[in-house]
Amino acid sequence: MTPQTATARTAVDAAEAELLTRVLSALLREDVVGLRTRSTLTHRPDGAWLRLEGKDDALLLPVSEDGFQSLYAARLPLLVSEADGELTTVETVLAALRAPADPLDRDGFDAFAEECRQTLATMRLHGRTREETVVRLAARHGGDPADWTGPHRSLGHDTLAARLDHPVYPTARGRSGLDEEQLRAYAPEFHPRFALRWLAVPREAVTATGGPLPEHWPTPAVLGMPEAERTHVALPVHPLTVGAPLDAALRDTGLTGSALLADRAHLEVVPTLSMRTVAVTADPALHLKLPLPTATLGLRNRRTIKPGTLVDGAAGQRLLQTVTVHEPRFRDTILHADETVYAHAGHESLAVLCRRLPAGLEDSLVVPLAALLAEAPGGRLVVDRLADRFYGGDPLALLDAWLTLLFDWQTTLFGYGIALESHQQNISVVLDRRADGRTRLRLLLKDNDGPRINAVRLRERLGAAAPGPADFDDPRVFGDDDGPVADLFTTITVHLCAGAYAFGLARHGRAPLPALLRLVRDRLSEAVERLGTGPGEPGAVLRARVLDADRLPVKAMVSAGTLLTKQRSGAADINKHYTTGPNYLRGTGVSA
Repeated sequence: MTPQTATARTAVDAAEAELLTRVLSALLREDVVGLRTRSTLTHRPDGAWLRLEGKDDALLLPVSEDGFQSLYAARLPLLVSEADGELTTVETVLAALRAPADPLDRDGFDAFAEECRQTLATMRLHGRTREETVVRLAARHGGDPADWTGPHRSLGHDTLAARLDHPVYPTARGRSGLDEEQLRAYAPEFHPRFALRWLAVPREAVTATGGPLPEHWPTPAVLGMPEAERTHVALPVHPLTVGAPLDAALRDTGLTGSALLADRAHLEVVPTLSMRTVAVTADPALHLKLPLPTATLGLRNRRTIKPGTLVDGAAGQRLLQTVTVHEPRFRDTILHADETVYAHAGHESLAVLCRRLPAGLEDSLVVPLAALLAEAPGGRLVVDRLADRFYGGDPLALLDAWLTLLFDWQTTLFGYGIALESHQQNISVVLDRRADGRTRLRLLLKDNDGPRINAVRLRERLGAAAPGPADFDDPRVFGDDDGPVADLFTTITVHLCAGAYAFGLARHGRAPLPALLRLVRDRLSEAVERLGTGPGEPGAVLRARVLDADRLPVKAMVSAGTLLTKQRSGAADINKHYTTGPNYLRGTGVSA
């Protein structure tokens, strides 16, 4: 074996080892085939092992204490079968776990194996292309992410975030059905530019809401279809949707023949972290969310756009604006992208959301939370670069600042009976300096569809101004108790936007984990106390269900998204299907 071959083989093996460790940890956390609840803990000279007895075989998994959403995590990229020996590839491990699974679930294991193969290919592609991407980002935006101000340069942070793994879902970097050429041309981790395709749709078939379409919108004549100028409206189509997905949508809606696909592409864009959402190069504060024929975070998590989610996003934004009127201290600290302008032709592959970022961000850094632990050009973390510029080189001071504002806002919403699906991708830290030189930190939120609302609390707080189920398309949004609201608050705000950073910064050696967890608990406790903790008050609910609970809800994303059918998992919503894990906020000692 040549030195070059040996190096390549080592890199390949390292990628598979990393993925396998994450996959095993996720399956353990979600108790797939009873890995967590049916296993026996044993101790060997090298450490702890879980032993799962089966009818014809026993499986042994080396583990270590974890604490973030699971008591244990996989310690090594290894599963030992007493029948077949050491299993060190994703394929062989999933085959071994498939065998004891219910026969109804085995197709899900096959689908997850394919998801893992796609993710592994993407991880290897990321490894091969890191340097060329760094060069591309530096050429467009400069070498220091702490200087990437304004809506255009902030897209560089999306690129860095796209090369980082999700805190929970093990195959988040994979996108089903897309090959290397398509990823290089359209995925955010490569920071490409491309032009959109356009479909002229009969006016009577299009529902447009929220005001006029943006000024960059082409007419059919501009797209080379003057005959459709008076009768049709142009809708943007992602290039990946052109072909079989678009043809199927036109058949489903009866628009085959009457809808016209323009021959020429028009309007250059850059993908954001979401990939299906693209920023317009000539107007980077304008983001267009478009259907994509792929899936992420589970094969059932398709990246199309159901028209009802557009309705719910606009309704969610109006609700947040109403709350802000009642809570004026957030007017200057919590920013909202406008998501009230959209259009669709009655199909999940024929839709567009025209998201507009707030004005006045040209001199501000706009960094999605998902990018903070990403590696910046030069080798340090993005959070370190931001801390150098704004917090005297102290990343914990930056963490403290965003946790204080985040918990204040999200617990205030909980007091109104509201929890948002505002995960790391949907919240950005906005940093700049005031006129007196002091650092100003704000949060920018987007994607307001998918909340959970306790209708009783909302009516108590807003009275006649409170929206109801008729204002939203999804009937799952509203309930009459705190349970679904508290679960969403915990799994999104606490786990993904706070806990993940305590564990992540500790893993990178920025501070001891106990100190970081005390900081999270202290800031959440302060926010909870402001709600009031008397019997039945929202602060008492959060204290009991989050701060002092023995266990916390944890997303079972692999099970609901790929492994199990909805009938088998019982998931009403694959993004809000839960198991439980340890409460890492208990027993954190004295105040930080």
